[in-house]
Amino acid sequence: MGKYSDSPEWEDIIPIPQDDGGPNPLAVITYTEDYSEAMSYLRAVMAKDEKSDRVLGLTEDIIKKNPAHYTVWLYRADNLFTLGKDLKEELEWLNKVSFKHLKNYQIWHHRQTVMSQIDALPSTELGFLERMFSKDAKNYHVWSYRQWLVRRFGLWDDELPYIESLLQDDVRNNSAWNHRWFVIFGRHADTTKQGSGVTSSGAKPDPAILDREVSYAEEKIALAPQNQSPWNYLRGVLKKRPGGLKEVRAFAEQFADVRNEHHVKSSHALDILADIYAQEQRTEDSGKALQLLATKYDPIRKNYWNYRRGLVGLAPVQG
Repeated sequence: MGKYSDSPEWEDIIPIPQDDGGPNPLAVITYTEDYSEAMSYLRAVMAKDEKSDRVLGLTEDIIKKNPAHYTVWLYRADNLFTLGKDLKEELEWLNKVSFKHLKNYQIWHHRQTVMSQIDALPSTELGFLERMFSKDAKNYHVWSYRQWLVRRFGLWDDELPYIESLLQDDVRNNSAWNHRWFVIFGRHADTTKQGSGVTSSGAKPDPAILDREVSYAEEKIALAPQNQSPWNYLRGVLKKRPGGLKEVRAFAEQFADVRNEHHVKSSHALDILADIYAQEQRTEDSGKALQLLATKYDPIRKNYWNYRRGLVGLAPVQG
């Protein structure tokens, strides 16, 4: 017998076993005996819509056994709010669960649900996230939650120094580059939805900020020219400036000389130069950059580079 059926606390509950589809189910999922019993009691209390401390204990037990069961998380949150529990205590409990299951989406959804009911950001929250990043600096769930947290509590002004510290530690941290873009350009985003998309507020970025971000990206590219993240970031910033990509031609040429294939330090410089030369109608130089990418510096994407050559009216590279 399991612990729930033996417990006086649960003697008033008639457990509801899982229905796998009648007496001859097509495919039966095999669960452990203790997990099956716990779930049978959860079905029973959910059928009664019971909100109680014992239900919270039951959900905690099930989460330990299966932290990916989203229905359990939803019912736990419902109990927390109905009973008026101390949500900071819930966060402390979540901290321990999070470190055991770094990639679990339901944990972070639950944390966001709990935090949405808290008016002021707990002083320990950002420190906890830093600890999470020390375990996995590119954890998508943690970064998504942090972006929500920035919006929820208006943390825009405090984020940039932290991102800069991350990039100083690891300039190749593409998640930190993505978060920098979010902090710089997401602040004035309009959250009004039109159809299935989200429209921009139309606010133009401050030219001084754009200048700063171009310089910042160039500085980081110089540290690791073959790091794609700052090149992508640079492209994005330049799209917001009137001059476009052509502004950085001289900079990019420091890392790639299309007339001397032995003087190429970055395939990403070749990529951006191919676009710049095409805009300047320097078709031969654009084609040469794409040829170098197709034959020497990024041959795994040869078909893509040949496609780009076709866009400027050149024949594909053979061989």
